[in-house]
Amino acid sequence: MTEPVKPETPERAEPGETSAPRLFDEAFLRRLDRLRLVTRRAQPGQLQGERRSPKRGHSVEFVDYRPYVPGDDFRQIDWHVYARLERFFVKLFAEEEDITVHLLVDASRSMAWGTPPKMEMARKLAGALGYIALNGLDRVTALTFGEQAFTLPPRRGRWSALALFSLLERATPDGAVDFAATMQRYAQTARRPGPLLLISDLLAPDWAEGLRALVARRFEVTVLHVLAPEELDPSLRGDLRLRDSERDEIVEVTLDEQTVARYRQAVEGWREEIQRWCAARDVRYVFVPSHVTVEEAIFSLLVRQGIVR
Repeated sequence: MTEPVKPETPERAEPGETSAPRLFDEAFLRRLDRLRLVTRRAQPGQLQGERRSPKRGHSVEFVDYRPYVPGDDFRQIDWHVYARLERFFVKLFAEEEDITVHLLVDASRSMAWGTPPKMEMARKLAGALGYIALNGLDRVTALTFGEQAFTLPPRRGRWSALALFSLLERATPDGAVDFAATMQRYAQTARRPGPLLLISDLLAPDWAEGLRALVARRFEVTVLHVLAPEELDPSLRGDLRLRDSERDEIVEVTLDEQTVARYRQAVEGWREEIQRWCAARDVRYVFVPSHVTVEEAIFSLLVRQGIVR
């Protein structure tokens, strides 16, 4: 069941003042002010913003001509073109609007694994990217999905970052998730598809089915794949009883060097499979180790991959 977040309405203070939440310090927020979220498709918006829209408006950036039709504004006719061709053409200009940025954050029990926990990186990635989008005059909506799901309806303006941070701080990794069903439900109910950033460890057998539902709905999907160092190269050895964090099943295994080597190969093959699947469907994929700092994740990994600039 999805429970909407109802935080207290904050005053319109600038994030980065004394009201800054615990998620980030003020110096980090000031660094984020210099970044913008990169989108690859023109998206129609509702209000004036800083994004190129597929509509044509009356900004200062000229983009094209089209033949005049009755009812067009005479002031948009290019008389220099008429003098050459003796035909009326109106000038078209780029119109910049806001878009809706969708943040989906996995809060299932497996996100509690790792040192530090993967959920800590997921929270900070979502908070930073949401703040960047809000600072760029885009709308932001968010969903955390786990044992409980919390939603943030579309918000606009930098002061809305406080509500987003509150949502992320509430999310506690717990329970199993039907990943495909969650993605399908979101795709069906979202009103305005746009850039969508999914932050997850993708430890679900139906990950491809879930991503396929988002792609089919025409979201511009970016997968931020968060894994812990212990999942990539486990230090465990010997006879062990391991518990599946999602299904709560117990498996008895014997881990020696050969078994761990095969495990590493399997994990790397799985990651490569996800990356190939995404590349074939124009989905951006970024692997984010959970132990790096959020500064390194944002200003190195995501800048290098063209997610922000």
